[in-house]
Amino acid sequence: MSLTQGLHRAMQTAGSRIATRFQGRDRTWADVGQRVARLAGGLRALGVGRGDRVAILSLNSDRYVEYFYAVAWAGAACNPVNIRLAPAEIAYTLNDSKCEVLFIDETFAALVPELRSLAPSVSHYVYMGNAEAPPAMIDYEDLIARSEPVDDAEAESGELAGLFYTGGTTGKSKGVMLTHGNLVHNAMNVITAMGYDRDAVYLHAGPMFHLADMASTFAVTMVAATHCAIPRFDVEQVLQVMQGARVTHTLLVPTMVNLLVSSGRLPDYDLKSLRRMLYGASPMPEALLRKAMDALPAVGFTQGYGQTEASPLITFLSAEDHRAGGGLLRSAGMPAYGVDVRILDERDRQVPRGTVGEICARGANVMLGYWGLERQTAETLRNGWLHTGDMGYMDEDGYVYIVDRAKDMVITGGENVFSVEVEGAIYQHPAVQECAVIGIPDERWGEAVHAIVVPRSGMTVSGDEIIAHCRSLIAAYKVPRSISLHSESLPLSGAGKILKTELRKPYWKDMTRNVG
Repeated sequence: MSLTQGLHRAMQTAGSRIATRFQGRDRTWADVGQRVARLAGGLRALGVGRGDRVAILSLNSDRYVEYFYAVAWAGAACNPVNIRLAPAEIAYTLNDSKCEVLFIDETFAALVPELRSLAPSVSHYVYMGNAEAPPAMIDYEDLIARSEPVDDAEAESGELAGLFYTGGTTGKSKGVMLTHGNLVHNAMNVITAMGYDRDAVYLHAGPMFHLADMASTFAVTMVAATHCAIPRFDVEQVLQVMQGARVTHTLLVPTMVNLLVSSGRLPDYDLKSLRRMLYGASPMPEALLRKAMDALPAVGFTQGYGQTEASPLITFLSAEDHRAGGGLLRSAGMPAYGVDVRILDERDRQVPRGTVGEICARGANVMLGYWGLERQTAETLRNGWLHTGDMGYMDEDGYVYIVDRAKDMVITGGENVFSVEVEGAIYQHPAVQECAVIGIPDERWGEAVHAIVVPRSGMTVSGDEIIAHCRSLIAAYKVPRSISLHSESLPLSGAGKILKTELRKPYWKDMTRNVG
């Protein structure tokens, strides 16, 4: 089944309903379908053939939705580029995937001269901005207007739908190959997890290049609901669009949730339409989750846990589970439908319930493999299971609890310290806005637990206070040995994850062994 089936259904069942809404531009599903067919025709005229890769480097917009479906309609594969990458990193993804066409908006158009020299594989640049296209670039609207619509390529379920490059937090980027079947299966799970229906109005506030948001892109289209978008996350814009467009659903990563509920602006807006908020992509401290639920009591919070290699949903914690509260708030939920999840040891044997091991999954959502990387593919998909690299356990009721990513675990004096647990304790201090826990070199213990903390605006806190606070909540060996206080926000990936690799670098730069 092709991704475009969802668009065909929306055109058939809701042609006159609003499909996309962005900065005063409203288009119906009939409009979007016609534009997608013409844009696909334009891609064919540029030489894009079946299976070819077509990239995009852009902030969020209604045109981003059209891009996804036009590429699929043409029988090609998408390559959504992380907007936080440096030019050399962008060029790497373009060259590695052998992209010949790049869609680019006004925010990144200034990079084109540099990309022309760094990424010789790209022959055509399609300008998605609203102003006149720069020289030697193809105007997006002109391409649609002058191109004849073409028939849908009707890709098979097993055909490549896109290359999704793992980003920023774990080292060199790898192109994850996902099929149409992978993404359709995942979208159906997201419809269930998020309670999408035709009356839903979804706000793209997280980056549209990231699969966490993209999962809802395909799900919202499948149910013929409405896509709203803001270019990038901004608290004031989020609240304005939520009120003005009567938004019902959205996805925010924990850093965004933190900024939203800490802004003090929620009472100034009418958010009665908001029914469901999905969060994921990085750990959500329980203290922050409780604060968010208190601030938005009528909203059904839903957690999605997964990774790019799983399209991305592996487990979800339902709104009902959130309302039940208690220890479930520390859970990542139950396996998504059609996804087999097990906790395996280092020999790929299933461990008893309650025992920590590696979270592994298999199902129709799991990737084909890594683009051009057979050894890494075989290692990650060994014995038929996707090995996530995340450590966790499953309780007697089938709920999965994540304790840390394997690489983020600090081993100090032979004891395993999970950074997520320490961060959860630190976040309970009222003066803490952001924090990250890492391991740093220690002559005696090998590694020592170190915390980097950003205090809330207008509040002060000392390292000694943070350490004393932690002593009351967690075991002594888990308590940070040292604290760094930062006045600015911690570095984030394009998906809003804290870049611990960057935070570790100053401490490990002269060491022969590096964690992470």
